[in-house]
Amino acid sequence: MKITREIKTAILVIASILLFIWGYSFLKGRDLLTDYKTFYVDYENVEGLAKSAPVTINGLVVGKVNSINLSNTTGKLIVELQINSDFPISKSSVATIYESGLIGGKQVMIIPNLNDKTLAETGSKLIGDNKLGMTALVGEKLEPLQQKLEKVLQSADVMINNINNVLDAKTQSNLKNAIAELDKTMANFTKLSTNANQLIDDNKVKLSSAVSNLDKTTQNFAKISTDLENAKLGEIVKSLENTLANVNKIMANLESGKGTMGKLLTDDAMYSNLTKTSKELELLLQDLRLHPTRYVNVSLFGKKEKPYVKSNDTIKN
Repeated sequence: MKITREIKTAILVIASILLFIWGYSFLKGRDLLTDYKTFYVDYENVEGLAKSAPVTINGLVVGKVNSINLSNTTGKLIVELQINSDFPISKSSVATIYESGLIGGKQVMIIPNLNDKTLAETGSKLIGDNKLGMTALVGEKLEPLQQKLEKVLQSADVMINNINNVLDAKTQSNLKNAIAELDKTMANFTKLSTNANQLIDDNKVKLSSAVSNLDKTTQNFAKISTDLENAKLGEIVKSLENTLANVNKIMANLESGKGTMGKLLTDDAMYSNLTKTSKELELLLQDLRLHPTRYVNVSLFGKKEKPYVKSNDTIKN
């Protein structure tokens, strides 16, 4: 059978139309040769979810977002999910919008409920949920910090205003003068420190000699301490205490009139007798000095002894 030119042209046109339809659907993200499952999810807010965003299960891409439409009755956003997978998805599975990364955009993650054996068919609705992304979490964490920072800045602003009120022109001038005086003081201190260092350098030999002498003196003191320790100073002190005790005892006896010395110190009669005896002894010695021949006779011819004549000399008391 001979195919005419018209039939060939018709076949070519029909094939071109079919190829155009398939290519257009493919560019829109729908493969006409593949069997898809379609699920719907209601969201209050899709948070920037776009068409053709990936749909994943445990991180594996199993489909995409086919469309996002706003419901005229409920005001919710209806998201159509196109799933190309034979994985069993139950009716109680949750479709969560999440952020895959800082620049990855929003995606849909299906969390299947493996305990539910009732599978979702094409056209079923899944449970919708939203998971805070990294940006939202950072914003949520930074919000209290921002509030605290604002309070700190307000306090700092108030403090600066108070400082400006306190530091008037006169106070600022006084503060500048005080800083200038402090600068002069530090300069003088630096000069004094330099002079002290120069003085130490000039007398380094003398200082070294003085330190050596001090070291020798310390050693001598240590030696004296050792000698005192070896000299049994404790026994000497104890002996001295005994001696002082005996002296105290003797003094007590003297005060109480015991013994000759004690009676001499306390008995007036004995004192008078001693005074009288002393006077008589003095008279005797005086007479012996004036008339020695009365007591020593060396005459060879037996001269008579001169009688004793009381002297008119009196001994002053």
